[in-house]
Amino acid sequence: MSLETVKADLAARAPDLIVMVTDDSTATVELAAQVHGVEPGQIAKTLCIRVNGEVFLLVTRGDARLDNGRAKAAFGGRPRMLGAEEVEELTSHKVGGVCPFGLPGPMTIYLDESLKIYDEVIPAGGSTHASVRLKLERLAELVGGKWVSACQVPTAEVVG
Repeated sequence: MSLETVKADLAARAPDLIVMVTDDSTATVELAAQVHGVEPGQIAKTLCIRVNGEVFLLVTRGDARLDNGRAKAAFGGRPRMLGAEEVEELTSHKVGGVCPFGLPGPMTIYLDESLKIYDEVIPAGGSTHASVRLKLERLAELVGGKWVSACQVPTAEVVG
């Protein structure tokens, strides 16, 4: 039902956006990047995190990793990733389709600063075969525009 809740949410709040359903899986950053022909960083992955008893979502670059030090500074405590069952219970989305749309109730949603190098990003769409392509500023508008710096992006390897 998660795909339907995402479609219903976006139909109500952003009818111009399309939930793209693909034959190929988009359940991982790498698969989604291949399906959409973009670099992994442009896939906007959604993490479900608990800090000091508060649960929230963090949308970040697909190739970024949660940095404990930065996250602790941003959120005021040590971040803990939630398990798959709890993520599904809280968001209605299975892991691989978790996104900031179609949630069963209000949740705080943060966007990581690492996304700002992209004009357009592609978060999941509530299923392991669904995605939404949209401008970063539109994503920020739809999720409340709360920006943090909680992730580390990969550094280019020096060859030589």
